[in-house]
Amino acid sequence: MSNVPDNLKYTKEDEWILIEGDIATIGITDYAQDSLADVVYFELPEVGDSLAAGDEFGVVESVKAAADLYAPLSGEVLEVNSALEDAPELANSDPYGEAWILKMKIGNASEVDNLMDAAAYKAYLETR
Repeated sequence: MSNVPDNLKYTKEDEWILIEGDIATIGITDYAQDSLADVVYFELPEVGDSLAAGDEFGVVESVKAAADLYAPLSGEVLEVNSALEDAPELANSDPYGEAWILKMKIGNASEVDNLMDAAAYKAYLETR
């Protein structure tokens, strides 16, 4: 995890969130991609979708499992990473870079307080 930005937030669903102003970029963590193994498919939301925190917004599938993706924050989907449709394996090779899943406009900034920082996420992983 050498190329992991140090300012990410995390969820118990193994998603990372980069907050830049009122925009959140969301992806799956290295732990998630490693647990899934070879990622073969992403089901992505539509641009313009309105999500509430906790809503299922998509699916990631691998050769050994499928996992639902959940919105860590409420807001509107501004952009989806269409590169994942043709190259889902990016989640395995670059989970914190090229494999971002979506960007959303944050609807409720106070929800950011419910996310874990890197230290809390690391401690959470140690309990699993």
